[in-house]
Amino acid sequence: MEIFTFLLDFILHVDRHLEAFVTQYGTWVYVLLFLIVFVETGLVVMPFLPGDSLLFVVGALAGVGLLDLPLVMTVLLVAAVLGDQTNFAIGRYVGPKVFAWESSRWFNKRAFDQAHGFYERYGGITIILARFMPFIRTFAPFVAGVADMSRSRFTLYNVVGALIWVVGLCVAGYFLGGLPWVKQNLEKIIWGMILVPGLLVLWGTWRGRSASKAVP
Repeated sequence: MEIFTFLLDFILHVDRHLEAFVTQYGTWVYVLLFLIVFVETGLVVMPFLPGDSLLFVVGALAGVGLLDLPLVMTVLLVAAVLGDQTNFAIGRYVGPKVFAWESSRWFNKRAFDQAHGFYERYGGITIILARFMPFIRTFAPFVAGVADMSRSRFTLYNVVGALIWVVGLCVAGYFLGGLPWVKQNLEKIIWGMILVPGLLVLWGTWRGRSASKAVP
């Protein structure tokens, strides 16, 4: 329970935690950021780690001189690409038998089904779109591996998606994070970056299921 409370606090106040970490440990923050993004995108057991909000906050911290923007974007880009490649490889190794798995402490079957439905609807472009969607982001490369997408095609989508995701959100944080309104409402912005994409995914999944049921 204490771990869950800490993770929730870290997600909602990632700016404070990262700022404190930079102050105490300096350049080790780059290692921490690499691990967070790699684990979130590379391991299906950790879909709840912050993603979009983390990148935005990283950009904001770079904007006030606490982080080096080109360096941190490079670190995060490598982590995002390697994470998805690892997840994809795991999916290919596990194969179709994953459909018979049940939800457990380490595997969220519902999130997997949502990602699979999204993949079935949008195909390979899912790898790019999923970068901006919590939970789907973690499961999309895994689903692509299970579906046996070619490695070269997946790698192309992976790199393009990672570039748009990392550079886009970090640069947005860099230029917008210092604005007074953003500073005052950062917690609400973080909630919005978590809830809005999540609700869109749920709505898209519901529409997909309704459409499939309507087909005779």
